[in-house]
Amino acid sequence: MIVDFLKVLILSIVEGVTEFLPVSSTGHLILVNQFVKLEPEGFSNAFNVIIQLGAILSVVVIYFKRLNPWDLEKTERYFPKNYDNLNKQSRAYYRLTHPDKKTMELWKRVIVGILPAMALGLLFDDLIDEYLFNPMVVAAMLLIWGLIIIFVEKRNRNNKGFRHDNIAMVPYKTVLAIGFFQTLAMIPGTSRSAATIMGAMILGLSRSAAAEFSFFLAIPTMLGATLLKVVKNFSGFSGYQWGLILLGMVLSFLVAYIVIKKFMEYIRNNDFIPFGIYRIILAIVVFIYFALI
Repeated sequence: MIVDFLKVLILSIVEGVTEFLPVSSTGHLILVNQFVKLEPEGFSNAFNVIIQLGAILSVVVIYFKRLNPWDLEKTERYFPKNYDNLNKQSRAYYRLTHPDKKTMELWKRVIVGILPAMALGLLFDDLIDEYLFNPMVVAAMLLIWGLIIIFVEKRNRNNKGFRHDNIAMVPYKTVLAIGFFQTLAMIPGTSRSAATIMGAMILGLSRSAAAEFSFFLAIPTMLGATLLKVVKNFSGFSGYQWGLILLGMVLSFLVAYIVIKKFMEYIRNNDFIPFGIYRIILAIVVFIYFALI
């Protein structure tokens, strides 16, 4: 039991640290599972996906005010002059039916952005689990996307500026294109964050806007992936196993909360090239390790 708790601790820290960085959380978990693995394999694979829910919740908590279209400070501008004279039920109904327009525009773009991942995820989830969850695929994607990150950042140095810094104003065709970039992360080792952030930057979003939009896309995308795993395994796991999953979600929430805060501070004045270099080095280490064993 203690060994299982230690494994959960290690895996949850890895998930929390890597989920929103452009380094591939799934890829890191697959690699770590070579040394620290929960049993049986079916439970291990589901655990790695379901604990992402904790990381998702950290985004919701950090950006709750930004993502809440019924936040009082945003909606009070729409209140009628007689608002204070309305009864409690009437005021609640008015607030519910008059959400902040800018925040709703943001959510509309999030919904459009997740459509490609929803469609392809439902079609290929089982095939990806069966054929692509292995260290060599992860190493290849770590290398390829490490090079892409460096290329995109070098290219952006020659640009005079980005076209989009306000997510709520990004054209829908651009949002949909970012959604298709996100589907590339279905291949383990790619990194959902890397694919969406680099895709968004290629399409004209600023570095910070691309990162935040990646976070927001993660909420429904990862929630859907998590629920899919829960539905498939709801009756297949014991109470003890669900307890380990719950512990993993709590730990990944705490770690991801800290990492997101630090990550956004970092990218205000720095680029993603160090992450690209890290991916390349890790890919080489993985290739060498698995070639020797």
